[in-house]
Amino acid sequence: MAATDDIFVRSPRELPASPKRSLGQNFLVDPNIARKIVAALRIGPDDTILEIGPGRGALSEWIVKAGPGRFLAVEKDLALALALPRDHPGVAVVAQDALRLDWGRLAGLARLKIVGNLPYNVASPLVWDMCAGLRGFAFAVFMVQHEVARRMAASPGTKEYGALTAFLGNYVQVEYLFKVGPNVFRPRPKVDSAVVRLTPLARMPDVDDPGQLAWAIKHCFSNRRKQMRRTLRGQWSEDMGHLFERHGYSPECRAEDLSPDFFRILAKSLKKPGAS
Repeated sequence: MAATDDIFVRSPRELPASPKRSLGQNFLVDPNIARKIVAALRIGPDDTILEIGPGRGALSEWIVKAGPGRFLAVEKDLALALALPRDHPGVAVVAQDALRLDWGRLAGLARLKIVGNLPYNVASPLVWDMCAGLRGFAFAVFMVQHEVARRMAASPGTKEYGALTAFLGNYVQVEYLFKVGPNVFRPRPKVDSAVVRLTPLARMPDVDDPGQLAWAIKHCFSNRRKQMRRTLRGQWSEDMGHLFERHGYSPECRAEDLSPDFFRILAKSLKKPGAS
Protein backbone atom coordinates (compact mmCIF):
# COMPACT_ATOMS: atom_id res chain seq x y z
CA MET A 1 0.00 0.00 0.00
CA ALA A 2 2.62 2.51 1.01
CA ALA A 3 4.71 1.42 -1.95
CA THR A 4 2.16 2.91 -4.32
CA ASP A 5 1.51 6.19 -2.53
CA ASP A 6 4.33 7.94 -4.38
CA ILE A 7 2.88 7.27 -7.82
CA PHE A 8 -0.77 8.18 -7.18
CA VAL A 9 -1.21 11.88 -6.46
CA ARG A 10 -4.00 14.42 -6.27
CA SER A 11 -3.93 16.97 -9.07
CA PRO A 12 -4.99 20.62 -9.47
CA ARG A 13 -7.95 21.82 -11.47
CA GLU A 14 -7.69 21.48 -15.24
CA LEU A 15 -10.22 21.34 -18.06
CA PRO A 16 -10.74 17.95 -19.77
CA ALA A 17 -9.51 17.46 -23.30
CA SER A 18 -11.47 16.58 -26.43
CA PRO A 19 -11.32 12.97 -27.66
CA LYS A 20 -7.91 12.16 -29.11
CA ARG A 21 -7.85 9.70 -31.99
CA SER A 22 -4.19 8.98 -31.29
CA LEU A 23 -5.18 7.57 -27.88
CA GLY A 24 -8.14 5.60 -29.22
CA GLN A 25 -10.54 7.55 -27.02
CA ASN A 26 -14.23 6.65 -27.24
CA PHE A 27 -15.91 8.09 -24.16
CA LEU A 28 -18.76 6.17 -22.57
CA VAL A 29 -21.78 8.47 -22.26
CA ASP A 30 -24.57 6.10 -21.19
CA PRO A 31 -24.99 6.18 -17.37
CA ASN A 32 -26.95 2.92 -17.36
CA ILE A 33 -24.10 1.01 -18.99
CA ALA A 34 -21.61 2.70 -16.66
CA ARG A 35 -23.67 1.71 -13.63
CA LYS A 36 -23.96 -1.86 -14.91
CA ILE A 37 -20.19 -2.17 -15.38
CA VAL A 38 -19.44 -0.85 -11.90
CA ALA A 39 -22.12 -3.14 -10.40
CA ALA A 40 -20.14 -6.09 -11.79
CA LEU A 41 -17.28 -5.07 -9.45
CA ARG A 42 -19.45 -5.71 -6.38
CA ILE A 43 -17.60 -2.94 -4.51
CA GLY A 44 -17.31 -3.20 -0.74
CA PRO A 45 -15.95 -0.75 1.87
CA ASP A 46 -12.67 -2.67 2.19
CA ASP A 47 -11.96 -2.79 -1.56
CA THR A 48 -9.25 -0.96 -3.47
CA ILE A 49 -10.41 0.00 -6.96
CA LEU A 50 -7.96 0.69 -9.77
CA GLU A 51 -9.54 2.27 -12.84
CA ILE A 52 -7.59 2.13 -16.10
CA GLY A 53 -8.26 5.04 -18.44
CA PRO A 54 -11.11 6.80 -16.59
CA GLY A 55 -11.44 9.41 -19.35
CA ARG A 56 -14.16 11.87 -18.38
CA GLY A 57 -15.25 9.82 -15.38
CA ALA A 58 -18.29 7.89 -16.61
CA LEU A 59 -17.33 4.89 -14.47
CA SER A 60 -15.59 6.97 -11.80
CA GLU A 61 -18.86 8.61 -10.76
CA TRP A 62 -20.44 5.26 -9.91
CA ILE A 63 -17.28 3.95 -8.27
CA VAL A 64 -17.24 6.93 -5.87
CA LYS A 65 -20.93 6.38 -5.08
CA ALA A 66 -20.23 2.72 -4.24
CA GLY A 67 -17.82 3.83 -1.50
CA PRO A 68 -14.66 1.74 -1.87
CA GLY A 69 -11.96 1.94 0.78
CA ARG A 70 -9.52 3.34 -1.78
CA PHE A 71 -9.90 4.56 -5.37
CA LEU A 72 -6.89 4.80 -7.69
CA ALA A 73 -6.79 5.68 -11.38
CA VAL A 74 -4.28 5.63 -14.24
CA GLU A 75 -4.93 8.02 -17.15
CA LYS A 76 -2.54 8.66 -20.04
CA ASP A 77 -4.22 11.90 -21.15
CA LEU A 78 -2.70 14.58 -18.90
CA ALA A 79 -5.64 16.99 -19.14
CA LEU A 80 -8.11 14.28 -18.16
CA ALA A 81 -5.84 13.06 -15.36
CA LEU A 82 -5.72 16.57 -13.92
CA ALA A 83 -9.49 17.04 -14.16
CA LEU A 84 -10.55 13.75 -12.58
CA PRO A 85 -9.89 14.59 -8.89
CA ARG A 86 -11.73 17.90 -9.27
CA ASP A 87 -14.89 16.20 -10.50
CA HIS A 88 -14.56 13.14 -8.27
CA PRO A 89 -12.90 14.10 -4.96
CA GLY A 90 -11.10 11.27 -3.26
CA VAL A 91 -9.62 9.76 -6.41
CA ALA A 92 -5.82 9.41 -6.47
CA VAL A 93 -4.73 9.56 -10.12
CA VAL A 94 -1.44 9.18 -11.94
CA ALA A 95 -0.90 10.52 -15.46
CA GLN A 96 0.77 7.52 -17.05
CA ASP A 97 0.45 5.08 -19.92
CA ALA A 98 -1.07 1.95 -18.37
CA LEU A 99 1.03 -0.16 -20.73
CA ARG A 100 4.04 1.02 -18.71
CA LEU A 101 2.48 0.30 -15.34
CA ASP A 102 4.60 -1.78 -12.98
CA TRP A 103 1.95 -4.29 -11.94
CA GLY A 104 4.23 -5.81 -9.34
CA ARG A 105 4.08 -2.59 -7.30
CA LEU A 106 0.34 -3.10 -6.81
CA ALA A 107 0.73 -6.49 -5.15
CA GLY A 108 -0.59 -6.50 -1.62
CA LEU A 109 -3.25 -3.81 -2.05
CA ALA A 110 -6.30 -4.84 -0.04
CA ARG A 111 -9.06 -6.46 -2.10
CA LEU A 112 -7.77 -4.99 -5.36
CA LYS A 113 -10.37 -4.84 -8.14
CA ILE A 114 -9.52 -3.41 -11.54
CA VAL A 115 -11.89 -1.84 -14.06
CA GLY A 116 -11.67 0.06 -17.30
CA ASN A 117 -13.17 0.95 -20.65
CA LEU A 118 -10.03 -0.03 -22.55
CA PRO A 119 -9.06 1.54 -25.88
CA TYR A 120 -9.26 -1.13 -28.57
CA ASN A 121 -5.61 -0.75 -29.54
CA VAL A 122 -4.23 -1.50 -26.06
CA ALA A 123 -6.70 -3.97 -24.53
CA SER A 124 -4.95 -7.22 -25.47
CA PRO A 125 -1.38 -6.23 -24.47
CA LEU A 126 -2.58 -4.54 -21.27
CA VAL A 127 -4.57 -7.57 -20.09
CA TRP A 128 -1.67 -9.83 -21.10
CA ASP A 129 0.78 -7.76 -19.01
CA MET A 130 -1.60 -7.54 -16.05
CA CYS A 131 -2.05 -11.30 -15.84
CA ALA A 132 1.68 -11.95 -16.13
CA GLY A 133 2.73 -9.24 -13.67
CA LEU A 134 0.10 -9.05 -10.93
CA ARG A 135 -0.69 -11.52 -8.17
CA GLY A 136 -3.36 -11.41 -5.53
CA PHE A 137 -6.03 -9.20 -7.13
CA ALA A 138 -9.70 -10.07 -6.57
CA PHE A 139 -10.84 -9.71 -10.17
CA ALA A 140 -10.98 -7.29 -13.09
CA VAL A 141 -13.89 -6.00 -15.19
CA PHE A 142 -13.03 -4.59 -18.61
CA MET A 143 -14.95 -3.28 -21.60
CA VAL A 144 -13.12 -4.26 -24.78
CA GLN A 145 -13.83 -4.74 -28.46
CA HIS A 146 -16.46 -7.46 -28.89
CA GLU A 147 -14.16 -9.59 -31.01
CA VAL A 148 -11.45 -9.43 -28.33
CA ALA A 149 -13.96 -10.37 -25.62
CA ARG A 150 -14.99 -13.44 -27.60
CA ARG A 151 -11.34 -14.44 -28.00
CA MET A 152 -10.63 -13.96 -24.31
CA ALA A 153 -13.54 -16.21 -23.30
CA ALA A 154 -13.12 -18.83 -26.07
CA SER A 155 -12.70 -22.58 -25.54
CA PRO A 156 -10.03 -24.75 -27.17
CA GLY A 157 -11.03 -26.06 -30.58
CA THR A 158 -13.04 -22.98 -31.56
CA LYS A 159 -12.08 -20.43 -34.20
CA GLU A 160 -11.93 -17.64 -31.59
CA TYR A 161 -9.39 -19.53 -29.46
CA GLY A 162 -5.93 -18.09 -29.94
CA ALA A 163 -2.71 -16.98 -28.30
CA LEU A 164 -4.43 -14.45 -26.03
CA THR A 165 -6.91 -17.08 -24.82
CA ALA A 166 -4.24 -19.69 -24.16
CA PHE A 167 -2.04 -17.27 -22.22
CA LEU A 168 -4.83 -15.84 -20.06
CA GLY A 169 -6.08 -19.36 -19.35
CA ASN A 170 -2.97 -19.98 -17.25
CA TYR A 171 -3.87 -17.10 -14.93
CA VAL A 172 -7.57 -16.23 -14.97
CA GLN A 173 -11.06 -17.45 -15.71
CA VAL A 174 -12.79 -15.17 -18.21
CA GLU A 175 -16.55 -14.53 -18.06
CA TYR A 176 -18.29 -12.84 -20.97
CA LEU A 177 -20.83 -10.59 -19.21
CA PHE A 178 -22.70 -8.56 -21.83
CA LYS A 179 -22.49 -6.88 -25.22
CA VAL A 180 -22.43 -3.10 -25.70
CA GLY A 181 -23.41 -1.33 -28.91
CA PRO A 182 -21.53 1.65 -30.41
CA ASN A 183 -24.30 4.17 -29.74
CA VAL A 184 -23.30 4.56 -26.05
CA PHE A 185 -19.93 6.14 -26.96
CA ARG A 186 -18.80 9.53 -28.22
CA PRO A 187 -17.35 9.41 -30.76
CA ARG A 188 -19.05 6.23 -31.88
CA PRO A 189 -16.75 3.32 -32.76
CA LYS A 190 -17.49 1.27 -35.86
CA VAL A 191 -17.73 -2.04 -33.96
CA ASP A 192 -19.48 -3.48 -30.92
CA SER A 193 -17.91 -3.78 -27.49
CA ALA A 194 -18.40 -6.26 -24.66
CA VAL A 195 -17.73 -6.46 -20.94
CA VAL A 196 -15.72 -9.32 -19.45
CA ARG A 197 -14.73 -10.27 -15.91
CA LEU A 198 -11.33 -11.85 -15.19
CA THR A 199 -11.00 -13.84 -11.97
CA PRO A 200 -7.67 -15.38 -10.89
CA LEU A 201 -7.71 -19.17 -10.95
CA ALA A 202 -8.50 -20.75 -7.58
CA ARG A 203 -5.36 -22.85 -7.93
CA MET A 204 -2.85 -20.63 -9.67
CA PRO A 205 -0.43 -22.82 -11.65
CA ASP A 206 3.28 -22.27 -11.29
CA VAL A 207 4.38 -20.28 -14.34
CA ASP A 208 8.15 -20.25 -13.94
CA ASP A 209 8.80 -17.91 -16.86
CA PRO A 210 5.87 -15.90 -18.28
CA GLY A 211 8.11 -14.68 -21.10
CA GLN A 212 8.92 -18.23 -22.16
CA LEU A 213 5.26 -19.20 -21.98
CA ALA A 214 4.28 -16.17 -24.07
CA TRP A 215 6.90 -16.96 -26.70
CA ALA A 216 5.89 -20.65 -26.89
CA ILE A 217 2.20 -19.81 -27.33
CA LYS A 218 2.83 -17.14 -29.96
CA HIS A 219 5.19 -19.46 -31.82
CA CYS A 220 2.63 -22.27 -31.87
CA PHE A 221 -0.06 -19.91 -33.17
CA SER A 222 2.23 -18.28 -35.76
CA ASN A 223 0.61 -20.53 -38.36
CA ARG A 224 -2.48 -21.91 -36.66
CA ARG A 225 -3.47 -24.13 -39.59
CA LYS A 226 -0.26 -26.14 -39.47
CA GLN A 227 -0.03 -29.41 -37.59
CA MET A 228 2.03 -29.10 -34.42
CA ARG A 229 4.64 -31.55 -35.63
CA ARG A 230 5.30 -29.21 -38.56
CA THR A 231 5.06 -26.01 -36.52
CA LEU A 232 7.67 -27.39 -34.11
CA ARG A 233 9.69 -29.27 -36.73
CA GLY A 234 12.94 -27.61 -35.66
CA GLN A 235 12.52 -28.93 -32.11
CA TRP A 236 10.37 -31.99 -32.66
CA SER A 237 11.70 -35.23 -31.20
CA GLU A 238 10.49 -38.65 -30.17
CA ASP A 239 10.27 -37.44 -26.56
CA MET A 240 8.10 -34.51 -27.63
CA GLY A 241 5.85 -36.85 -29.55
CA HIS A 242 5.44 -38.92 -26.38
CA LEU A 243 4.70 -35.73 -24.42
CA PHE A 244 1.80 -34.95 -26.76
CA GLU A 245 0.48 -38.51 -26.62
CA ARG A 246 0.64 -38.67 -22.80
CA HIS A 247 -1.63 -35.65 -22.61
CA GLY A 248 -4.07 -36.95 -25.20
CA TYR A 249 -2.89 -35.02 -28.24
CA SER A 250 -1.89 -36.30 -31.66
CA PRO A 251 1.21 -34.85 -33.38
CA GLU A 252 -1.20 -33.88 -36.17
CA CYS A 253 -3.24 -31.59 -33.91
CA ARG A 254 -3.15 -27.82 -34.28
CA ALA A 255 -2.43 -25.04 -31.80
CA GLU A 256 -6.12 -24.25 -31.38
CA ASP A 257 -6.67 -27.79 -30.03
CA LEU A 258 -4.23 -27.42 -27.11
CA SER A 259 -5.38 -26.41 -23.63
CA PRO A 260 -3.78 -23.55 -21.71
CA ASP A 261 -2.41 -26.10 -19.23
CA PHE A 262 -0.66 -28.06 -21.97
CA PHE A 263 0.92 -24.92 -23.40
CA ARG A 264 2.51 -24.36 -19.99
CA ILE A 265 3.88 -27.92 -20.01
CA LEU A 266 5.04 -27.65 -23.63
CA ALA A 267 6.80 -24.33 -23.03
CA LYS A 268 9.25 -26.06 -20.66
CA SER A 269 10.30 -28.41 -23.47
CA LEU A 270 10.86 -25.74 -26.12
CA LYS A 271 13.99 -23.70 -26.58
CA LYS A 272 13.55 -20.03 -27.34
CA PRO A 273 15.86 -18.79 -30.11
CA GLY A 274 18.91 -17.12 -28.60
CA ALA A 275 18.44 -18.78 -25.23
CA SER A 276 21.49 -20.49 -23.78
